[in-house]
Amino acid sequence: MQRATWVQRRFVALVRSDPNGFRAGFVALLVSAVASLVAGLTLGSITGTLEDLPGLLVLVPAAIGMRGNIFGALGSRLGTAIHTGTFGGARRLDTPTGQGLAAAMLLSLATSLLLAVLAKLIAVGFGVENSISIADFVVISVIGGVLSSIVVLMITLGVATFSTRREWDFDNVASPIVTTSGDMVTLPALFLATFLVQIDVVTPVLAVACTIVGLYALVEGVRSRHPILRSIVRESIPVLLVAAVIDVIAGITVEKRLDALAATPALLVLIPPFLAQSGSLGGILACRISTKLHLGLVPSDRVTLRPVAEDILLIATYAVPVYLLVGVSSDVVAALAGLKSPGVLEILAVAVIAGVITSILLVIVAYGAAVGSYRFGLDPDNYAIPIVTSSLDLLGALSLILVIVALGLT
Repeated sequence: MQRATWVQRRFVALVRSDPNGFRAGFVALLVSAVASLVAGLTLGSITGTLEDLPGLLVLVPAAIGMRGNIFGALGSRLGTAIHTGTFGGARRLDTPTGQGLAAAMLLSLATSLLLAVLAKLIAVGFGVENSISIADFVVISVIGGVLSSIVVLMITLGVATFSTRREWDFDNVASPIVTTSGDMVTLPALFLATFLVQIDVVTPVLAVACTIVGLYALVEGVRSRHPILRSIVRESIPVLLVAAVIDVIAGITVEKRLDALAATPALLVLIPPFLAQSGSLGGILACRISTKLHLGLVPSDRVTLRPVAEDILLIATYAVPVYLLVGVSSDVVAALAGLKSPGVLEILAVAVIAGVITSILLVIVAYGAAVGSYRFGLDPDNYAIPIVTSSLDLLGALSLILVIVALGLT
């Protein structure tokens, strides 16, 4: 009884401390949960393309996750800038905000090329038969990445500006909006890019051009004369490399079950919104902890959850309705699109059970990533988000597959 009373008191205090921020974060998650179904519907509807281009599914979670990693980190940096009063000057490269935006675009170009190479290596290494060529991977990844990054960048900056004017806590809003916009835009962009592959002359030429652009972005970022831009790129490349490997492994996890999942496409519809919301929840927690670390409210020299207890409670409050909505809406969207489903109760069970497992894991990952990076003298705004979102892509995918298999749905 005492425990319940303590939770109730902390919850009431949390809501009263920032009612607008609480509502904004909750609304952002619900809207993003519904909006991310666009990616799920796209994935469930292109099973033919996935089967015609073996190995493409290896790239999909990685490409989606990388947008979330890069622009989620950008959102975290913007959130810190808002709290510390340094936000502004987005159009000027001599300002922290301007250099952060430029770094995000350069990183997006460079990592798109990296993802193409990794996806091909993992596809071959894990025995994906007749996987598409490296040129095909490069064209799809880089062109799809460029198209989606431009849109996500504009959305991230727009939401940051709007949140500042409305006095919302951007840490609660950034991750859901950025993750969802990345999901909504990236998968359709990748699908559009598939029309440029396996063309005798066009594909090789585009692949060479994309490779040059990707390498130029990497060199320009690492050697930039702008100190903040250069620092962000240099600090981000190692962690994004690790994140890319994790995301590609998440992709191969789903690729290996493609035949079984394609038999009930509604399960494919569930995957993008589930992973997106898991990343959003983890991103919110990581952003809040990162901001508290910068403000000196969370110690980095010892492990203690007391200073972040309210933040964890907030995530738990958000998680319950979000995963319920993801399960129900995935089945509804699949039914409207005429895609085969195992049933609404079955999909709801998958979403909720896998959501509980993932929620426990995301608290551990978000706290460890934020505090661990800060403890080693690294900026958690650069490191925590990529680690959290990529880890949750893998852990979320594993949780989904585990629950789907345990319930006998494949």
